[in-house]
Amino acid sequence: MKILTCLVAAFLAGATVAAFAAEQTIKQKGKMFSESAITVKKGEKVTFVNDDNVAHNIFSTSSGNDFNLGLLTPGSSASVAFDKAGNVDVICAIHPQMKMKVTVTD
Repeated sequence: MKILTCLVAAFLAGATVAAFAAEQTIKQKGKMFSESAITVKKGEKVTFVNDDNVAHNIFSTSSGNDFNLGLLTPGSSASVAFDKAGNVDVICAIHPQMKMKVTVTD
């Protein structure tokens, strides 16, 4: 019984670590993304956090990974899951100089 309990605890700890590893955070400050390019696995989430003093509207029209997070006011955040492998162009509808690439792998 003790071994089974240890195995279950180890499995749950591993699952927790995997869940945290499956999400990345991109900050927005100074009308820029904190990263210009990232790589995620298919199904992983990226959280966009507005640490800026102005609103942003983060979106993508890339086929299979299109999304529009709507107006993100200062201090707010929103997440998106990337479900299709490929390259995703992410931009801000309000500040067109804000651009980044997300590479989604299988």
